[in-house]
Amino acid sequence: MVRWFKLLGDQYLGFWVLGLVLFAIQEIPYMLMPLFHLETNPIMNMTETSTALDICEKLLGSLCIALMVFVIHKNAVAFSVSNGREKLFFALAVVILLANFFGWALYFTGHQSTFVMMLFIVTMPPLYYVAIGLWRQNTPLAITGAVFLAVHFFHVLGNLTGMPL
Repeated sequence: MVRWFKLLGDQYLGFWVLGLVLFAIQEIPYMLMPLFHLETNPIMNMTETSTALDICEKLLGSLCIALMVFVIHKNAVAFSVSNGREKLFFALAVVILLANFFGWALYFTGHQSTFVMMLFIVTMPPLYYVAIGLWRQNTPLAITGAVFLAVHFFHVLGNLTGMPL
C-alpha cells in the first residue's frame, strides 16, 4: 500500500492492492455465469427504464471501486483487523459477501424471484462497499456506497418491474 498525497482530513490518495482483490472476489459470480446455462437470466436481460438512473448507477459503482482502491486513511496498513471496530466491519463485509454469494447460488439454481435478486444480488454489493469503507476508515467510500445502494436498488427495481422510479 502506498500513499501519494493528502486529500482531505485523514484521507490520502494512494493505492491499496487488496482493494482490487476485494473487488475481484465480489465479481466472481459474473465470472462464473457463462459456466451456467441459465434458461432465464433476468439480471442480464433487463429492459432499461431510466437512462438517468443508469448513468448515476454506473458512475457511483465505478466511484466506489476507485475510492476503495485509491483512497487510503492516514493510519491504514495493508491489512488489519486489530481492534474491535476493524473486526466488526471486516466481519460484516465477509457476511455481506457470503450473503451475496448465497443469492447468486439461488439465482443460478433457478430461484430468480424479484425478492431474491433485490435482497441478495442488488443490495449486497453496495453494502459490501459500505462495510469495507467503515472497516478501512474510508469515509468517502462508505458515503458513496450508501448513495450507490439507494440508486442501484431503485434503478434495478424499476428495470425488473418495468416501471421507471
